[in-house]
Amino acid sequence: MIHDLWLRWLVTVFSLLSAAEWVNVIVARRRRWTFVVSYALHLVMALAMAVMAWPFGAHLPTTGLAVFFLFAAGWFVAVTMMWARTPAQRVLRSYHALMMLAMAWMYATMGRRAEAPSMSMPGMDMGPTAGSGPPGWVTAGNWFWFAGFAVATLVWAYLVVAERGKPLNKQRRLYGTGQALMAAGMAITFAGMLFQL
Repeated sequence: MIHDLWLRWLVTVFSLLSAAEWVNVIVARRRRWTFVVSYALHLVMALAMAVMAWPFGAHLPTTGLAVFFLFAAGWFVAVTMMWARTPAQRVLRSYHALMMLAMAWMYATMGRRAEAPSMSMPGMDMGPTAGSGPPGWVTAGNWFWFAGFAVATLVWAYLVVAERGKPLNKQRRLYGTGQALMAAGMAITFAGMLFQL
């Protein structure tokens, strides 16, 4: 969850615009069922990001959602192994798998934060780690995801700008814009987890 109201709205708008792009892709293009499943998983991810930015999103059961996105990551790994033929396809589909894995990570660590207050007992000394924040490995993981999505935002934004002025690339620009917005929303969310924004 993000504490700053403006950042909440920013992540929400980015996520909903990305969701709109996935709806557009699902409705506007006739694709085989594997593509539709992949696009639908991205749509669910974008909607989950919009909900996650708000306080009520932090109170949703996290275990089932973490498992769902873990299976979604597995789906993209399988798709990459079975159908990716070129290096560019392998990189792109592996990136999608990492996005789903990052969502699973977010929900898993949200679950840890939700459990922490219930573990504290008044009058009991819980040791030096009580209330001192997440374990170091969680913070390191959050830094990994934050840096990765910050770089991904820049890469997608560059690709969108590079497509400007080229004919017949409107769909590619829309796709890249949706990806840039989603990566930016995820980077902001991980920044919120790191810096308590």
